[in-house]
Amino acid sequence: MDAERIRAFLLKLPHVVETMQWGANLVFWTGDKAIGGKMFALVNLDGDGRAVISYSAGAERYAELLEIDGIFPAPYMARIYWVAAERWSVFRNPEWEQQLRSAYDLTLAKLPPKTRATLALPKAKQKQLIAERRKLLAARSTTSPN
Repeated sequence: MDAERIRAFLLKLPHVVETMQWGANLVFWTGDKAIGGKMFALVNLDGDGRAVISYSAGAERYAELLEIDGIFPAPYMARIYWVAAERWSVFRNPEWEQQLRSAYDLTLAKLPPKTRATLALPKAKQKQLIAERRKLLAARSTTSPN
């Protein structure tokens, strides 16, 4: 497995959006963050020797995953039960897909009702709401209180 294969797999899941954040980190969201979506996986593209990927493991599987050689608590995210992998060979391709599908499913289940309702709308309406929300957020960020 590698970053491109993971990216291709994740983008096939319903409602998944990707952003580039915090340097060269590809962040995958369940639902657009403009409408309250939540991130569930982060791929480190830096090649800096740290984790290649971090993802939501959930409280139930967190301790079990930490027993696997090459899996460790995700920096800054361990308190919410995220794990990180130091190399792609920790799992085979089907296992990676299962791990990341579980992370997606956990995150989707935790979305607020308003966000889930937005994701249930037709695509055109979703896009309209996302565009409106981004415009509103952009306007707020350009105005600062004095």
